[in-house]
Amino acid sequence: MPQQHLLMFVVMPVWLAAGLADWALHRRARIESTAGTRETALHIVMLAEMGVAVLAVVLLEVNAGVLALCVAAFVAHELTVFIDLRWAAQRRLITPLEQMVHSVQEILPVAAIALLASAHWEQALSLVGLGTGEPSFAPVWRGKPLPLGYLGSLAVGCLFLGGCYIEELRRCLRARPANLAA
Repeated sequence: MPQQHLLMFVVMPVWLAAGLADWALHRRARIESTAGTRETALHIVMLAEMGVAVLAVVLLEVNAGVLALCVAAFVAHELTVFIDLRWAAQRRLITPLEQMVHSVQEILPVAAIALLASAHWEQALSLVGLGTGEPSFAPVWRGKPLPLGYLGSLAVGCLFLGGCYIEELRRCLRARPANLAA
């Protein structure tokens, strides 16, 4: 299925690379001395929000429930992005390059949801009341798991990226421990 290959070998690697680029730009901007702990905590929340959707797609059969979860995660992520940018933009310069990286980080989930919906069209239609069948919301383990090598690579990439943002949090906490409440 071409949608699955695009998700696995284009969307996810580019999305992880954009997350790494964003972390590197935060490091270069020294957010620990500007927007601090609150901004990096929001970054970790955003990772968790989309991480739930990624885990669901990787582990479960994609049905109306998984599609709805992905949309809900995306909406939550975008609300958190808005809060993050309102906080950060008042405290530090967000360069054009960082804004472009953010654009990639925001559009790839839309592309992923569109690819998932096109691959599971009947469930996508049923989710919005247009399908001929009933939407399925029950979580069902994948019948055919993704290749172990791919899952391992994805796990390593996600853990590495998560580690980068934990490092960012540690820098912020070391630089200004009082900014936890800020």
